[in-house]
Amino acid sequence: MVTDHAVLSVPLAARERRTWQPRETGYYSRREVQRQTGEYESIIPIALTEWQPSIPAGLAAELDDATAALIDFDTYADRRLGAGDETLGPMAAILLRSESASSSQIENLTSSARQLALAELGEPSAANSRTVVGNVRAMEAALALAGQLDTSTILQMHDALLQHQPGMLENAGRWRDELVWIGSGEAGPLTAEFVAPHHDHLPTALDDLVRFMARDDLPVLLHVAIAHAQFETLHPFVDGNGRTGRALAQAMLKAKGVVTRSTVPLSSGLLVDIDGYFAALTSFRRGDATPIARRFASAALVASAIGTQLIDALADALADARSKLATVRSDAAAHRVLPLLVGQPIVTTAYLTRTLGLNDVAAKRAIDTLVARDVLVETSGRSRGRTWAQRDILAALDAYASRVRRSGR
Repeated sequence: MVTDHAVLSVPLAARERRTWQPRETGYYSRREVQRQTGEYESIIPIALTEWQPSIPAGLAAELDDATAALIDFDTYADRRLGAGDETLGPMAAILLRSESASSSQIENLTSSARQLALAELGEPSAANSRTVVGNVRAMEAALALAGQLDTSTILQMHDALLQHQPGMLENAGRWRDELVWIGSGEAGPLTAEFVAPHHDHLPTALDDLVRFMARDDLPVLLHVAIAHAQFETLHPFVDGNGRTGRALAQAMLKAKGVVTRSTVPLSSGLLVDIDGYFAALTSFRRGDATPIARRFASAALVASAIGTQLIDALADALADARSKLATVRSDAAAHRVLPLLVGQPIVTTAYLTRTLGLNDVAAKRAIDTLVARDVLVETSGRSRGRTWAQRDILAALDAYASRVRRSGR
């Protein structure tokens, strides 16, 4: 990437001091209570609606290249699968799920492709997988509501996210009315690395953010990066800020017309350098937006490259499965199941009856055909409530996740 020493400045946030007294002191030691009693410092949110950036030439070139990569990625699925291909919908679904999993992994919430597919079916799965499904729902809500990005939209994203997170239902879709911070200090913010703005500032700051997102005079990827950094700085929720903020970034990419056919796995690119991503957010809060703009540009390039490889791997796996059904009559239900396997590589008879409108007998016959042709394999080991998996597609998804992890080393 092109680099230079010019800085993309944003307004430097003012700071304020307030007093903190730990509540419910029975939960903490006396030493911790003493350590967290006193004055703390937090920022007052900056206003961005009227911000007029002076974009360094090198950074502008990086953003242009990265935006072009996103557009190329978005059209690639059409070129690879063919316009109107019945697999395009499931492919978009699995890209969205991969993006959601990567976004969750940034928050140390990991899930394998198999566990996530089981969770989508409502089958027994790891707790993290069920939480990641919440992030999938938040991403879906974000993309569905991309045409109207306002505070109501953000609340709906957050509500979809936390509906699946144990113990957080009462906070779903609600702005925080308490102080939050990041870093050490369970009883208070005095030793925290970052203290979010006091909740009294949120109404005005969120209104400014919505007006900023509505602007149409900024380079798109820069616009997305700055809006995301401001959202993370406001930290308007008790939990789920990072995942909601990355869902919001996807909504903006769609609203601005950069990504319209699919979901670019942008979080996969951010996952490559998590420390750099968080450091870039810190720099933004100190008045320098250059690092976060560059992180998003870099993430877009990585996501486009790795995402293209994932599309190829999934399309190849599907083509191989189709070849195994070459001698099965064309009107057989097994052919209708194949495209679904891209978006849902583990299935049950109940899933097929619900999704394709098959009766139980037809669903079981389709599965028997797919098993006989080595397209599906039974994975539950149960006599009832059985599950069948498409191993090549699961392998492609796991290889994609491994590729992202290797890119970060």
